[in-house]
Amino acid sequence: MRDNRSRLSPAARLTKWLVSSPPFAFLLLFFVAPGIIMVFASFRYPGEFGGLAPIIAADPNTLHGFTLETYRFFFGDFIYTEIFAKSFLVALATTLICLIMAYPLALLIARSPKNRRDLMVLLVILPFASNFLIRIYAWMILLGPQAALSLLVNGLLGAFGVAPVRLLFSPFAVLVALVYVHLPFMVLPLYTNLEKHDPALLDAARDLGANAWQRFWRVTFPLSLPGIFSGSTLVFIPVLGMFAIPDILGGTGDMLIGNLIKEQFLGTRDWPFGSTLSIMLTITVLACVWFAARLGGRRRRHA
Repeated sequence: MRDNRSRLSPAARLTKWLVSSPPFAFLLLFFVAPGIIMVFASFRYPGEFGGLAPIIAADPNTLHGFTLETYRFFFGDFIYTEIFAKSFLVALATTLICLIMAYPLALLIARSPKNRRDLMVLLVILPFASNFLIRIYAWMILLGPQAALSLLVNGLLGAFGVAPVRLLFSPFAVLVALVYVHLPFMVLPLYTNLEKHDPALLDAARDLGANAWQRFWRVTFPLSLPGIFSGSTLVFIPVLGMFAIPDILGGTGDMLIGNLIKEQFLGTRDWPFGSTLSIMLTITVLACVWFAARLGGRRRRHA
């Protein structure tokens, strides 16, 4: 017989409903509903002047109703697969660079005296106090042709007989800005994870004869995997759909999938094809998250 004490009272059920309903309604209204709209829009014809064509048209010669034309167009042209692959590689490179730069910094903060940690974390998140676009435009000044960095790099290249290079409006500028913007999103999860490690485990490994590298690789790194996966997710997914940085700092050949989607909605106003690209990007992101979750679960079970 079921224990009556395990059942929630009416007041408890009401409290649970009041607490869970607002976030559920928020997700339903701003995530699920737009996703459903995008799915339906991807099967529509584009309007004569942009947007979506009516489902039922008065003129029988006008394209209307539902179609798979946008999906045929997407899978029939290799250039869109190339843009997806390029966006994936840029996001992967940004994530790896952020991880390489963030891990030592997060480890330094976690092992610093407690009275200094808050200040160091504040310095990490301090760039968020300024506007995103202002920070990106600042890189236009730092990477400009007359900037000290460009003059220094081209001076060194000229000393070795190499032709000058352009730092601004290049893949290099895009990658630098992407790393700069998303680095705090990698540092914070890693710091949160590393701060919780028990120092007694490192002391035990030292007593067993492990050197510094062995203590890191056998103790610290496996325990920090949840932080690595969290930080990588927070960096990889936003970078995969980023369009502002390539638009501002990239050249004509630096179009990523985010730029292509923005161009379809705001430039050519081909909303059905833009919706198709958005759906394919969403599927790609979900596949990456699923793969990362499976990989993280397998590593945790192995540990």
